[in-house]
Amino acid sequence: MAEQPLWEQIGSSFVQHYYQMFDNDRSQLGSIYIDTSCLTWEGQQFQGKTSIVEKLASLPFAKIAHSITAQDHQPTPDNCILSMVVGQLKVDEDPIMGFHQSFILKNISDAWVCTNDMFRLAIHNFG
Repeated sequence: MAEQPLWEQIGSSFVQHYYQMFDNDRSQLGSIYIDTSCLTWEGQQFQGKTSIVEKLASLPFAKIAHSITAQDHQPTPDNCILSMVVGQLKVDEDPIMGFHQSFILKNISDAWVCTNDMFRLAIHNFG
């Protein structure tokens, strides 16, 4: 089997690292964002590492577990990586819910950081 392209390896490693940190200690996620990073969380906009971490750390649950169903990664023309993740999450004692999340990763000073992050629960409200 052929070796994965570098952007696939970087994207997959990032996704594994991100959800491991998210599930264990969301306050540590500041290490992957920069001051110009943007987060859209269920339609709410946040900009900057501090604002993003405050939002993620304040989410109203005690425990969470993500299960990744699929992930896709692409190189961008400006040498970044676009990553899309589909999966399920379990929060506290709530039912399992689907989610979608996309990231743009950029190499800054030999470290891959998240410049853009968009998250949505896969909830369909046809009412």
